[in-house]
Amino acid sequence: MRVAVVGLGVQGTKRARIAAGDVVATVDPENKAAQYRDIAEVPLDAYDAVLACVPDAAKLGLLTYLIGDGKHVLVEKPLADGGGKEIAALQALARQKGAVCYTAYNHRFEPHFLRMRDLVASGELGRIYRCRMFYGNGTARLVRESNWRDEGSGVLGDLGSHLLDTLLFWFGEAALEGLELVSADRFENAAPDHVVLGSTTASPRCELEMTLLMWRNHFTCDVLAEEGSAHISSLCKWGPATFIRRRRVLPSGRPPEERVTLVQDDPTWQAEYDYFKELIAAKAQTDLSRDILIDGLLERLGAACCAQGAGG
Repeated sequence: MRVAVVGLGVQGTKRARIAAGDVVATVDPENKAAQYRDIAEVPLDAYDAVLACVPDAAKLGLLTYLIGDGKHVLVEKPLADGGGKEIAALQALARQKGAVCYTAYNHRFEPHFLRMRDLVASGELGRIYRCRMFYGNGTARLVRESNWRDEGSGVLGDLGSHLLDTLLFWFGEAALEGLELVSADRFENAAPDHVVLGSTTASPRCELEMTLLMWRNHFTCDVLAEEGSAHISSLCKWGPATFIRRRRVLPSGRPPEERVTLVQDDPTWQAEYDYFKELIAAKAQTDLSRDILIDGLLERLGAACCAQGAGG
């Protein structure tokens, strides 16, 4: 497969490294290391697929151009249009052209996220009561100094979209019901740099916290259930990453636990790229329903973030 990488920033550079020998063109309007300044400069018969690593505002126009010419596209999350109509139109176009359009949520390929999905699906936890996730990094200054990232809903669209997708991955749409904004703060940035969401009606009840102010990058998750609990600490890229399964002791007592700790390089980028190629080989039908759902949530919760005004 011949691949063009559009957007040669941090994400695009990673994608280009993973795609390696598949890359036949790189495109970026500012990065002098790129071969082209605009995708329109690249001959259409020179590539089969694109890894689109561009700012949110440029995504839909770029994808419409590419898919209209039958090109397959992996696009960085989130895919948003503030209503879902354009995303639905993009899905229809991709199906008409036989093109695969896939939005990248690489944490779905994190080993412990897969373990959690499988444990939840097994039913061994019984009724699941609550899921609490925290996702933080220390990029507040980098975001603030960017010419496009410090705007809109801030950390909600960036890290929060991952958390919303993770709830879908583990529990399905029921986990997203009733999610509301608890707090949105702008401690250092123009856009929210610390956001908390919560639900009192979803199944399971959920609490999501995301921040750009965690000077040591970290992720944690706690799933509390009828037959015990499950916990994740850290991601492979920040390792060591640990998964803990605790089995409830009745009527009470210290639960036995099973612990898996991984110390390894981040496997998610390669696994996701391989999955994208598998979709293309299988001639899979493009399905952007997940994106439409997440877009609707980001639109509603993002408006609530903006309405809170400056905090801190």
